[in-house]
Amino acid sequence: MDSERQGQKTMQSSGHRFRDVEHHPLLAENDSYDSSSSEADMAERVWFIRDGCGMVCAIMTWLLVVYADFVVTFVMLLPSKDFWYSVINGVLFNCLAVLALSSHLRTMLTDPGAVPKGNATKEYMDNLQLKPGEVIYKCPKCCSIKPERAHHCSICKRCIRKMDHHCPWVNNCVGEKNQRFFVLFTMYIALISAHALILCGFQFFSCVRGQWTECSDFSPPVTVILMIFLCLEGFLFLTFTAVMFGTQIHSICNDETEIERLKSEKPTWERRLRWEGMKSVFGGQPSLLWINPFAGFRIRRLLLRAKKGGPEFSV
Repeated sequence: MDSERQGQKTMQSSGHRFRDVEHHPLLAENDSYDSSSSEADMAERVWFIRDGCGMVCAIMTWLLVVYADFVVTFVMLLPSKDFWYSVINGVLFNCLAVLALSSHLRTMLTDPGAVPKGNATKEYMDNLQLKPGEVIYKCPKCCSIKPERAHHCSICKRCIRKMDHHCPWVNNCVGEKNQRFFVLFTMYIALISAHALILCGFQFFSCVRGQWTECSDFSPPVTVILMIFLCLEGFLFLTFTAVMFGTQIHSICNDETEIERLKSEKPTWERRLRWEGMKSVFGGQPSLLWINPFAGFRIRRLLLRAKKGGPEFSV
């Protein structure tokens, strides 16, 4: 009660209003919190969510891509008598697979835009230089000042800026800082799924025409089982990722996250529509860097982060 009264007095004397839905008290003045050091510390550590379901889904994603690569390479392409057909399709499929898995890693290991935890202190709010009568919001779950368009994720246990949704397949939230990589991930998975389905169609046709002789290095029953499973996997992944890709592009072009759309929130911000929204997410003018998941990646910086303490956030 003393800390709550103290917080209320602080808000009144500061000349602005503090809105908290659950009336959670502010941190006491003697609680130490350095916003600048906290944000700097966040930037110097690796982001990784230790969620059991998310880690299982992420591992399954990798295993399914590896399985598809195995079937395409060793069941369909290497036994083919057409050298250039095997080389061109093999290089194309493996390049798309590498880009897909790289986008997955960047989405999973990139801070989606987490708000520093526990920054709802008198000192921090004095530094905000708020105007008299201005309303600010504090999250009662992570005790942080919520910026506009931020939402709390119960799995990451953090408030995330421009949070779109939490995706277990990438074991992370999709937010302000990693939405670009998530869009690339869905795009490349959709492309390799479509490519795998096309190759399966050609393979079935050639196998039936050749009466399954010299069709594959595996026996006909094994070949059929492997290709049927690949077709099911490709169809499901193509459908899911194509829908997600379209949804993400639509959200970016309308400057509206999935949460804001579901909640029918009226925009209080200046919307960046169409190309302006795309440029704000992917950065700069349209170029090949937009589809490059390695853009901005620094191996030396990643190694330094790993040495400075490993995973920043664990759930």
